[in-house]
Order: sequence, then structure tokens, then C-alpha cells
Amino acid sequence: MRFREIIAMALTSLGANKLRSALTMTGITIGVFSVISVMTAIGALQASIESGISFLGANIFQFAKYPVNVNAGGRNQKKYENRHNVSYRQALHYHQLMEGYAREICLKSFDFKGQAVYNGLKTTPSLTVAGSNSSFLTANSYTLAYGRNINDEDVALARRVVVIGKTIENRLFPHESPIGKVMKLNGQTFTVIGGLKAKGTAFGQSQDDICVVPITRFFENFGEANRTVNIATQSFSQENYNATFDRAIGAMRIARGLRAEQENDFDIYSNDSLKSAFTSIAGIVRIGAFVISLIALIAAGIGIMNIMLVSVTERTKEIGIRKSIGARSRDILRQFLTEAVFISEAGGILGIILGVVGGDLLAMWLQADLIFPFGWAIAGLVVCSAIGIGFGFYPAWRAAALDPIDALRFE
Repeated sequence: MRFREIIAMALTSLGANKLRSALTMTGITIGVFSVISVMTAIGALQASIESGISFLGANIFQFAKYPVNVNAGGRNQKKYENRHNVSYRQALHYHQLMEGYAREICLKSFDFKGQAVYNGLKTTPSLTVAGSNSSFLTANSYTLAYGRNINDEDVALARRVVVIGKTIENRLFPHESPIGKVMKLNGQTFTVIGGLKAKGTAFGQSQDDICVVPITRFFENFGEANRTVNIATQSFSQENYNATFDRAIGAMRIARGLRAEQENDFDIYSNDSLKSAFTSIAGIVRIGAFVISLIALIAAGIGIMNIMLVSVTERTKEIGIRKSIGARSRDILRQFLTEAVFISEAGGILGIILGVVGGDLLAMWLQADLIFPFGWAIAGLVVCSAIGIGFGFYPAWRAAALDPIDALRFE
């Protein structure tokens, strides 16, 4: 028999038992859907999240009271909460100790409940207000679009000046330049001296709804008592990064007043460490999704084997007739293997389509770029073929091994 005829007969047989074939295929679909949807979502989010993680500039590490995600502390969360805040005085002491040993040292403190008002227009009451110095843009990968940055004199004199993000510019100054305009920020007046280029979103949150004011003015207007200062330090080059990092830890310990036997009461992180942490988590999620999906696929393969064995029993007489008129054992084997592989592949293709759509919908909801995971899709089809052949071989061999005379006698 020609292979084309074998395929036609296999499809005809499957078409005669549509419900059975569909139910068998569903198991494969669920298994493939689970792994493809997870891999698609993770792949789509990874680029977006890694871009968002890169909120620090090149060759920069940061000291802070809390880890980048305080909730990541788990059982140690209380330990972080019990730490003393990094005070502005300690931050200045660190700055003095590191003078000449680092290219940029950014001191920054945040408030996440800001609202800007100008000429009757208002922003949402959830702006990020940052008190910082001239190194803020470099340390946080922002670029000045126009105007000027905060300078050392602004900090020394605690001037009422502000650099605004693109979201605030679009909302409050849609038809005019904001430079020199006086706006209110949480009830305090500030003169706009510069605007930032759009930076986009990270983790589904806008990075453009930010106002940067001199850190001294920030503390005068919004209070210093219950605030902690984050300290970002940039080495002169990648070559002396480690030396700068080691010296900075010592300087930070001195600024915090720690004795030699005391452990660090601050956290340290950089873009690389954050990306490594995310990659590690994503890898664990991938492995978990693959294991769960593999179990589902094995269960679906057992279902295929069971259905095919039932099919062999039901079609015993048909097999005997075909053999009696010249069909060879390998033709019967090919037909039943084709049926098993077709069910498996059809379920796999449907699972891939649904998985890509589901994963990209999740990525879209989180404002990440959409992708098609070609590697995982090809792997899914290969696995489905292997399941079809592996679990379909025994029923196919059993059908091919039937004696035609015994098969004809079967009722």
C-alpha cells in the first residue's frame, strides 16, 4: 500500500469515531497547552522584566535598607523591617569616604504618593517623588530631554526645583514648554527646570510618572524621620568594579557604625545580581511546568494506547479481511501508528496554538512584548510524535500480528 492510502484509511477510521478521537486528543492538548503557555508567558516577560530590572546604570551597585523586593524576604522580612533606616547623615558620610574612588554616587529617597498640579490640571495621586542629587539620571538610566539636571548647588541650597517625567509633562503641559513653570507637588511649589525622555514601563508600571527634586528640599518638605536613603555607586570602569565594590562595603559599614564582628545591616544589589535572581526563578518555573506537562502527556499517551487497543479489538474482523486480500503486516502497523501519531500531533498543534495565545494574552496584560516560542513549539511537536509512536506502537504491533484466519472468525 502506498503511504498516501495508509494516511487516507487512518483518517477515515478516526473520522468514524470522532468523539473518541477528540477526547483522546484533549489529553495531549492539555499537556502541551500547559507547557507552551507557561514558556510563552515567561519568554515574553523575560525581556521586559530584564529591561525593567536594568533600572541601574552601567557598573553600578546599590546599598539599601531592604532587598529590591521586601516581600522576597519571607521568614527574614521582620529582620529587614527591624533594621535602622539609612539616614541622610550616614549617606553623606559614605559619600565623603568614597570621594575619588567612584565616578558617581547617587543618594536618593522616595515617596510614592505624589500628585502634581498646574493651572487646574492634576496628575494621579500616585506619582513617584524622588529626592536625589545630580547623579540620579546616571544611576537610574534616565536621559534628560531638555532643560537642565539638578546640580550640587540646588542640593546645597535646598532649592525648590524639579525635573519631571514624560507622563507629567503630557498631563500638565500638553501645549506649552514646562521649563520655568511653577507647579505644586503635594502642596509645595516647585519650578520645573528639566524634563526626562520617555522610559516606558517595567513590571507593568510606568517609569515616566516621576518627579526628581533636590534631596535636601525633599526632606525639608516631606520629612526625614521615617525615610531611608538608597545609595547607588558607579565605578570608573568595569575593570575596577570589584575594587570599588569592596571599598564601598567597608565605607558603608563605617558609615553605619558597624563593628568588625557585626554582619551587614543593609542589602547590596546590582543589575547583574537581579537578572541572575530572575533567571534562576524563571528556570525553576520552566522546570516545574515541564515536569507537570510531562506527567500530563504521559497520562495522555496511556490514554492513546488504551483507545488504540480498544480500536484493534473492535476492528479485528476488518484487519482479517484486509490481510486476506493482500494487506501486509507492515501496512497494518503503519496504519495504526499513523492513527496514533495523528491524534497526538493534532492535540499537540491545538495545544501549541492555545498555549501561545494564552501566554501572549498574559504577557499583553502585563504590558510585555508578544513572542512565538519557536523552540518550544518544535519541541512540543517532537514530543507529541514520540508519544504517538511510543504509546501507539504496541497496539499497532498487536494489530499487525493478528492471524488473518483467527481474525476472520472473530465476532
